[in-house]
Amino acid sequence: MNHHPSALRILSTQYVARDIRLFTLVDPDARPLPDFDAGAHIELLLPNGMARCYSLLNAPGETSHYQIAVHHSPTGMGGSRYMHEALNEGDVLTVTGLRNHFPLHEEAPGSCFIAGGIGITPFIAMARRLTSLGKPWEIHYCARTPDHAAFVPELQAMADSGGNTLHCHFDQLPGGKPLDIPQLVRTRPPGTHLYCCGPKGMLQAFEAATADMRARSHVEYFSAKTEAALGDGFVVELARSGKALEVAPGQSILDVVTRAGINVQTSCREGICGSCETRIISGEADHRDSVLTPEEQAGNTTMMICCSGAKTRKLVLDL
Repeated sequence: MNHHPSALRILSTQYVARDIRLFTLVDPDARPLPDFDAGAHIELLLPNGMARCYSLLNAPGETSHYQIAVHHSPTGMGGSRYMHEALNEGDVLTVTGLRNHFPLHEEAPGSCFIAGGIGITPFIAMARRLTSLGKPWEIHYCARTPDHAAFVPELQAMADSGGNTLHCHFDQLPGGKPLDIPQLVRTRPPGTHLYCCGPKGMLQAFEAATADMRARSHVEYFSAKTEAALGDGFVVELARSGKALEVAPGQSILDVVTRAGINVQTSCREGICGSCETRIISGEADHRDSVLTPEEQAGNTTMMICCSGAKTRKLVLDL
């Protein structure tokens, strides 16, 4: 997924749950859009200068439009507020990337999706893809109340059509309680792949419950997993640019190389989108991202320079 449209026009918007707005996006010149795999996200540069990533929730193979859903978060950095309050039908948004760091394993004998709130969005595309393939799936959808849960009728209809299951958990209803993730994980059939997307507490509980089945467990964070590596200073050498730069305590590599005039694509600045992934030539990175697997981090071949630092005095990067 290295190609992507340069701009998208907002064809329509609608509210699909409390504080959740659905956007349908099309090519401004009515051309077909690039196909995508289930789990992919699109990176948008908003007119206010903010860059944000959103999961595509329509079915892979639908190239007439893309669909994203945005939760209006009162604790966010302002991107969701802008999407809700400032954008209208007909507005054109710049596209800076189309990527997939949360791929669906279509070969699995079964798939179990655990969603918290707006974390349901990547699983809609995944369920649509598996339904088209005749593969079994189940969704456990956690929200505060039914008013906070988007797309339930569509998901239920899809589940019914393919003999699959949707379980909704509303913890603010009388008698409601949080989903028992360890119990759910323990009772899935052998070979099932498990996926989780939602708030940090849910993801941490999921990772703890699936610690002995990393090959079959998959997570997607939409906020930073750990604090950025902004501790001890080090030197970053840029092999292609011929520059050696000091990264002082409290600075990120991305900030330092950007100030030095090196253009690096970036979006989230929290290690969750993968846009600033950079090849490591030598040195050992202090990985703080949520994109690379533990095995990929141990391999030390690439890093997200927005949040990761160095464990060695010098890093040589392919910049």
